[in-house]
Amino acid sequence: MLGAGALILPNSLFASPLGLGRKVRLGFIGVGFRGQNHINEMLKRNDVEIVACADPDAKMIAMAKAMLDKNGRHKCAYYSEGEYDYKNLLQREDIDAVFVASPWRWHYRHGTDAMKAGKIVGMEVCGAISLEECFGYVKTYEDTKVPIMMLENVCYRRDVMAILNMVKKGLFGELIHGQGGYEHDLRGVLFNDGKTAYNSGVEFGEKGFSEAKWRTKHYLNRNGELYPTHGIGPLATMFDINRGNRMLYLQSMSSKSRGLSKYIVEHEKGGAEHPNAKLDFKQGDIVTTQIKCANGETFVLTHDTSLQRPYNLGFRVQGTEGIWQDFGWGNPEQGLIYFEKKMDHDHRWKNTKDWLEEYDHPLWKKNARSAEKSGHGGMDYFVDNAFIECIKRNEEFPLDVYDLASWYAITPLSEKSIQENGVPQEIPDFTNGKWKNRSNVFGISNKY
Repeated sequence: MLGAGALILPNSLFASPLGLGRKVRLGFIGVGFRGQNHINEMLKRNDVEIVACADPDAKMIAMAKAMLDKNGRHKCAYYSEGEYDYKNLLQREDIDAVFVASPWRWHYRHGTDAMKAGKIVGMEVCGAISLEECFGYVKTYEDTKVPIMMLENVCYRRDVMAILNMVKKGLFGELIHGQGGYEHDLRGVLFNDGKTAYNSGVEFGEKGFSEAKWRTKHYLNRNGELYPTHGIGPLATMFDINRGNRMLYLQSMSSKSRGLSKYIVEHEKGGAEHPNAKLDFKQGDIVTTQIKCANGETFVLTHDTSLQRPYNLGFRVQGTEGIWQDFGWGNPEQGLIYFEKKMDHDHRWKNTKDWLEEYDHPLWKKNARSAEKSGHGGMDYFVDNAFIECIKRNEEFPLDVYDLASWYAITPLSEKSIQENGVPQEIPDFTNGKWKNRSNVFGISNKY
């Protein structure tokens, strides 16, 4: 049913909706810590059934099984016989949709294989390995009409959605510029032996634990904006990217790489003579990417994960009437805002707390209690809820395949720009001109 349904309405997912009367049957491809976050969200719901999980890592399968068994979900099937056992999960006829939370290099294969098998996809975030993958996502969707949703949870952060609400109400005037990024000390994630909760070692690859098994290798071999969607996602929803606007080209530059080597040398389990201290990490400590939009706006993205620093995504939204800057984890006490006319031309920053409370997004006003115990400050509740509710109601995803392709494309294009000493790189129009007439659906409804 899911694989064969052609779009018959502008906002439909597939021709024959599941209907609100039956549960959405789910599979999970990749059940590491992020996959387990999604499992935890689904365990709270009575409108889904967790049918199967696939992951070649026996430890992660065991952890996922323990979660499900604890909640009485003993009928779940598990596929862990090697890297391609997920294909047996996809052959099942009792699965409607899958969450993909696997290592980055597997996203494209897992996502497109699932779409070809007729399974709706919720795709975790990263950046593409190649531009060809981005085109491949779009082609697979347009060939199969099986939808895929980008699971970018930061788009649902409470302060971000309040700012979105203010943007849509015109408080910022005409938007001019946006900034965002991934500014997060990941050294304890990139080097982790699993023996303590954090900052646990200097190992990665086969000796590493969880993300250190695979994520660190990207820093060793690549140099670019490796994780663009946390920064670009919220900006895209505010600046109507792919829905009346689009990104035209980007230009990236990279600093030198010092942070990871310094971390290994100074760590109690490392030292100057440790083999990993002698590695040449290609990923620059700070990667900066500038983007130009079709309607004249500019963006700046920053990737900063290899140095000591507090967490901050560095958002800035600036228009002809106002400006907002974020300095923390969605904490209104840490943000600053200014509206020249409303603040009597005093040229003094104001704390965002009162403003964010006044313009709290209707989605959060309605569902804050439901999101209280969800991951990432409640963001995980909203992104996962949107995925399930859109499937049930046969409505288009608020973040779709064209968003996925254009946001993912930033990674390989930034790598190419850095390799070419900052030469601008054209960002393809993955919508093939449809961006001019597509409507922005993110955050418009207070349902999901």
